[in-house]
Amino acid sequence: MPSTKSYGTPGASNEKIGGVPVLHYFDFQSRGRGQVIRLLWEDAGIAYNDIRYSFEEYPKYKATKISELNPTTNIPVIELNGRILTQSYAILRHFARQLGKYDGQTEEEKYWADAMCDIVVDWRTLFITAFFSENKDTTYPQHCKGNRVRFLKAMNTHLSSHDASRSGPFIIGANVTYADLVLYQLLHDEQLTQDGRAGLKEYPRLKELVDAIENRPNIKAFLGSERYLG
Repeated sequence: MPSTKSYGTPGASNEKIGGVPVLHYFDFQSRGRGQVIRLLWEDAGIAYNDIRYSFEEYPKYKATKISELNPTTNIPVIELNGRILTQSYAILRHFARQLGKYDGQTEEEKYWADAMCDIVVDWRTLFITAFFSENKDTTYPQHCKGNRVRFLKAMNTHLSSHDASRSGPFIIGANVTYADLVLYQLLHDEQLTQDGRAGLKEYPRLKELVDAIENRPNIKAFLGSERYLG
């Protein structure tokens, strides 16, 4: 059976988004596209219900419960007061708009956050392909030496050179966006935020962003809690 847990106490942020959301996602520790939604909710102080499916049991629910919620049968899926929300990055942008933050104030800031998110989406696709390959022992090391290095260099350069990003520590400067959380989550999933940031020693601007994310009070508390599963 999927595990179901409730976190937080509903408050002002829940009122802004219209209630207490229910997240359907894999039981994949603290990883993946569903996890970044949790990070946004944690940072914003949103209470939520968390339903996790093991990889073994998911095919059964994919053919029943999930297919009823989402015709593509993909997760994460969110239920919120009778509404069904799908597509993780659209979900993040939707909540950012409802909360009135996390996506920039000016059109230039919104564009830059969206652009950085889209780069990370491209990177994640390559990461997933290599990590879940039948030949992972070969494909993932190749990814780490090839595409991962290419994207690390590109993102570090973007954040070091763009006018908004140079005022740091986040993508648009002092204010965190959903795109910062998307980037952080992929760096986490690639095992680059752990072990003293050893994997980011050549990318100081990315390390600065990771440190800033993890020092945000609600996220820091989350990472130190039993809710964070590694």
